[in-house]
Amino acid sequence: MGKRLADRERVFRWFLGPAERGDPYAQFNLALLYKNGLGVEADPRQAFGWMRMSALQGLAFAQNQLGAMYYKGLGTASNDAEAVYWFRRAARQGEPSAQQNLGQMYRRGRGVPVNEEMAARWFSRAAEQGVASAQALLGEAYLNGRGVAPDCKLAQAWLRKAAVRGEIHAQCLLGSMYAHGSGVTRDAGQALMWYILAAQGGSVQAQFSVAVLYANGDGVQRDLAQAVHWYRSAAEKGDAAAQNNLGVLYATGQGVARDPAQALRWYRRAAVQGHVLAKQNLDGLRGGDIGAALPDEHFLARTEFDPDARNGPHLAG
Repeated sequence: MGKRLADRERVFRWFLGPAERGDPYAQFNLALLYKNGLGVEADPRQAFGWMRMSALQGLAFAQNQLGAMYYKGLGTASNDAEAVYWFRRAARQGEPSAQQNLGQMYRRGRGVPVNEEMAARWFSRAAEQGVASAQALLGEAYLNGRGVAPDCKLAQAWLRKAAVRGEIHAQCLLGSMYAHGSGVTRDAGQALMWYILAAQGGSVQAQFSVAVLYANGDGVQRDLAQAVHWYRSAAEKGDAAAQNNLGVLYATGQGVARDPAQALRWYRRAAVQGHVLAKQNLDGLRGGDIGAALPDEHFLARTEFDPDARNGPHLAG
């Protein structure tokens, strides 16, 4: 541990001298060290200052990082217009992460008016350079006609490129396409494969959808124990539909021992979120009408994804 710390401090000192003499690459690396607290105490203001010096000298990597710092308010006040300015400077130099980030700003209307066509254009540039998350965004754009004409073949092609590289959202969208036959021949087995990959990567939507397929024996042998496992995984992350369905299984004793108390608990958690079926099931359980419990399977119909809805663009680094 001591040797590792000494090595990091040595790296910091190695970059400091050239950075002070104006080397943009050293300034960029020094900014990253301050940003991540490597070899030096984390200091967002110092990180921002050195990153800006590097960006002003035209280093595209630094310009993209500076845009992200303005967007997140890291080491400086949050400023969407400045974020767009620096993303655009880097994107015009061909920096693929900045191209994706600029596309996201146009999609969300952050610092610029909403413009789906411009968003798709920048996603396309980043996707062609191999950025998996941009490939997923472009595939979703073709799937739903966001800024481009709908084209399921192109959607499938871009989503597959991203999915085989582990892009969770692309895996989930491919699963949905195969589950519904959206632009492809319906194939529950293919749907399950892509959903499982996304579910293992942490996608709540995919976890729910895997559970539905196992519960219905669609594309796989019916396995209620697996359905319980995946419903629980999604339910514990706060998904109301999964909470409702887990409650149904506890109420009816499917895949688990019948447990009205657990059913009540999960119905309540879903009902608090406004889930209509959960409210009905809760009333039915209280009235002794357990057999009428209704599962919710609507997630399989979702064909859009939002990689970071609460925090704005899914920034590529």
